[in-house]
Amino acid sequence: QVQLVESGGGLVQAGGSLRLSCAASGSIFSINTMKWYRQAPGKQRDLVALITRGGTTTYADSVKGRFTISRDNAKNMVTLQMNSLKPEDTAVYYCHAVSSGRSYWGQGTQVTVSS
Repeated sequence: QVQLVESGGGLVQAGGSLRLSCAASGSIFSINTMKWYRQAPGKQRDLVALITRGGTTTYADSVKGRFTISRDNAKNMVTLQMNSLKPEDTAVYYCHAVSSGRSYWGQGTQVTVSS
C-alpha cells in the first residue's frame, strides 16, 4: 500500500505562483515515476508533469516553461512549482504513483486562478 498526500493548493491571481507538495508513505521502495495530473470541472484528468527516480522530467505542452517538478527521494516527496499561473490552470491537482503494479492517487488539492 502507498499513501499519497497533497498540499499547497489555493486561490491565486493570474500571474501568481503556487507550490504543490506530495508526500508518499507506505510501500514506496518500488515507486519509479511520480506524476502530477489535473482535472478541471467537466473535463478529463490530464497529465501535467512527471519525474522518474533518476530525475528525468516530462511536461505537458501547456505548462512547459512555467511549471517545474522536482523530487526528494530521501524525503519521499515530489513538488510542483507553478509560476505565471493562468485561469486555465484552475483544476484539482492529483499526485500519482505506481508501486508493484498498482496505481495510487492522492486525494487532490484545488488550485484556483482568478483573472
